[in-house]
Amino acid sequence: MTCMETILVTGGAGYIGSHTCIALLESGYDVVVVDNLSNSSRRSVDEAATIAGRSIVFHQVDVADRTALDAVFAAHAIDGVIHFAGLKAVGESVAEPLRYFQVNLGTTLTLAETMAHHDVKRLVFSSSATVYSPQAAVPLDEDAPTGPTNPYGETKAMIERILTAAGAADPDLAVALLRYFNPVGAHESGRIGEDPAGIPNNLMPFVMQVAVGKLPELSVFGDDYDTPDGTCIRDYIHVVDLARGHVAALRRLAEDPGVHTWNLGTGRGTSVFEMIAAVERAVGQPIPRRVVGRRSGDQPVSFADVSKAEQQLGWRAERTIDNMCVDHWEWQRTHPEGFAP
Repeated sequence: MTCMETILVTGGAGYIGSHTCIALLESGYDVVVVDNLSNSSRRSVDEAATIAGRSIVFHQVDVADRTALDAVFAAHAIDGVIHFAGLKAVGESVAEPLRYFQVNLGTTLTLAETMAHHDVKRLVFSSSATVYSPQAAVPLDEDAPTGPTNPYGETKAMIERILTAAGAADPDLAVALLRYFNPVGAHESGRIGEDPAGIPNNLMPFVMQVAVGKLPELSVFGDDYDTPDGTCIRDYIHVVDLARGHVAALRRLAEDPGVHTWNLGTGRGTSVFEMIAAVERAVGQPIPRRVVGRRSGDQPVSFADVSKAEQQLGWRAERTIDNMCVDHWEWQRTHPEGFAP
């Protein structure tokens, strides 16, 4: 496929970043990755290039390092940026809020200033549904009230405000704020997937580590919510569909400057028990579980209104919960220790 443009992917060695690199390459873009590898592996970049059958230029650079980042922009004719780099664990952000504000805001400001210096006008930002207020009505559309309840979500909301202000000051700037819901799954090849450090915080990687025997059982945090089966309901999206959403947003920005916000989800909710059942179908065995007390801060139901992305980007999630579990299990069973040697 003919190369169209060169896209810089910050944090491109991470879970969502590496899958997005594949989507970009398969769409004809050239890809340059910068990642400090603090919570990712260079192997994911190499595997992404192998899957796509095209090369990726990699720089081990911290986005907060202004001099090193400037050198990357000087070395490549960058046409647009997809920004994933940052810290992302909710619980860790509560314990270390200052580090989260420093890293997530600092890297974004350095990136935006470097883009301006090199006259790069397109930016797709990895935001999150955590920016929405717990009191917002579901399904959540992009106009729902915001009000994050943890420092991680606060950093995402603050970055959205920073980039919105930058867009107001520069009418040629084109920014996509992509609010993800719950990314899961892996590339169908099983060559790349989610590789969390330590004990996972999220349901899918945790239940998959139980399935592969790394963890003894799954703790279900409450089965007495006002939902059909008593467990929390969330909007899970396959990471490959999510990656496709970034390419769709990037293309839209080429013809429509300004600051745009889009939800990326399926528009459907799946309960904890429904997800466990889907994992059991994928792995062919029961998942040991134990119901424990509710976890502070969990909302009973959260899922997206994705009509805006469907209408404006021509994008929609295509993969089912069963697809998500089958693909995630292929990664987990073939890489029980992730990318560890």
